[in-house]
Amino acid sequence: MEIKAVFFDIDGTLVNDSRTVLKSTEQAIQNLKEQGILVGLATGRGPFFVQPFMEALDLDFAVTYNGQYVFSKDRVISANPIDKQSLRAIIDYARAHKKEIALGTKDGVLGSKIMTFGMSRFSQRTSRFVPKKMTSYVSHTFNRFVSKALPQQKADLLKLIQEPIYQVLMLASPEESQQIEETFSHLKFTRSSPFAADIINQGVSKLEGIKRVGQEYGFTIDQVMAFGDSDNDLEMLSGVGLSIAMGNSTSQVKEIAKHTTSSNSQDGIHKALEHFGILANDQVFTSSDHHFNQVKQFHSVMDQSTQEEPLAWTPEAARHRADFKLEELVEFIRAASSSEEEFAQSVQALHQALDKAVAKVKSKSQAQISLVGQVDALIDTLYLTYGTFVLMGVDPERLFSIVHRANMGKIFPDGKAHFDPVTHKILKPDDWEEKYAPEPAIKKELERQIAAYQKTQEQEKEE
Repeated sequence: MEIKAVFFDIDGTLVNDSRTVLKSTEQAIQNLKEQGILVGLATGRGPFFVQPFMEALDLDFAVTYNGQYVFSKDRVISANPIDKQSLRAIIDYARAHKKEIALGTKDGVLGSKIMTFGMSRFSQRTSRFVPKKMTSYVSHTFNRFVSKALPQQKADLLKLIQEPIYQVLMLASPEESQQIEETFSHLKFTRSSPFAADIINQGVSKLEGIKRVGQEYGFTIDQVMAFGDSDNDLEMLSGVGLSIAMGNSTSQVKEIAKHTTSSNSQDGIHKALEHFGILANDQVFTSSDHHFNQVKQFHSVMDQSTQEEPLAWTPEAARHRADFKLEELVEFIRAASSSEEEFAQSVQALHQALDKAVAKVKSKSQAQISLVGQVDALIDTLYLTYGTFVLMGVDPERLFSIVHRANMGKIFPDGKAHFDPVTHKILKPDDWEEKYAPEPAIKKELERQIAAYQKTQEQEKEE
């Protein structure tokens, strides 16, 4: 599966702790666009906040307000405001329980001076130093202070909701949010800050916003790579084809993401894109064959180098590579055997086929190391493999990427491959089976292809 679109959360992901975009991230985005990969944002922030990033980085689209407002360079793709009745109920609840709220419009977050301060650069940076166990106390203290010093006026809030409101921010701790959710079960609560809850419509999320963009631009959710760090990224990261947690992410985000990179201040975005072969190293050549580039990235990490000049294999190395292929062929015929007896017969037939092939090849040419001969044989092997898929009726595109992700998952958090000191086989991280084992994903993809075929057959019958 080729990655066709990459989405970034903003706070804690696209920007570093100084609220700026790293040079390495800018270069990575430029490289993605040069490859024809679409680039967008998926954030809890509003469109007014996102627009400068869109222009500075020449981004294609943005999913804002956690999916409530989605737009591209030239048009609004979808807008889903909260209904007026719910907004009035939230305002009444906030006044009764002395909760500070702010209202997110297309042009700003309005109605709360303290919330505006909380979204400032200074507040965002200092909030990182507040211990998690203190967030409830800090949130409660802020609410109590603000309600006395700068009480919100219901009339002002009611006036603001005359225009479309896409998100409500309520100053509340995670524990307080759980109680509020019970009152507003028809709405959805998420958060990108320990101090405030984001209130949006049910059925809306960053993931759904990305799906909506995909409908417009011709890519599926499986062809999306997404980066995030906060709990409002969980649904997005669990649903896209390739999910990346920043090194500064919450523990929940790291658990659900397929890969964890370094932090937002340590070139995390650039490193992850290189890790998965989406950004090519300038010192190595790239092919127009996306699958070749993926495998090349795998070997650059595993072997710490790549072969840039065409070079024939030595006899010993060629035998080593042939061993790998032979093992896969044996796995193939075993998966085509209904019993141990039948498998034994297939293995015997394979031995006979090998003897026959040896006689045939010996009659055609003299033994010699030949780059042309090796390439010709390997291309035929590749062609025959594709032919086998054709005759099975199976599309290998997404399956290849499933296996590639599984192989790249063998890289340890230090960014290197680890090898058994005795056998020299590649070791797997402790969480490899849980996160990367390819069989469940292969099964799911094959079920999708079978269902697609059956749906086509049913449509043809109806016609």
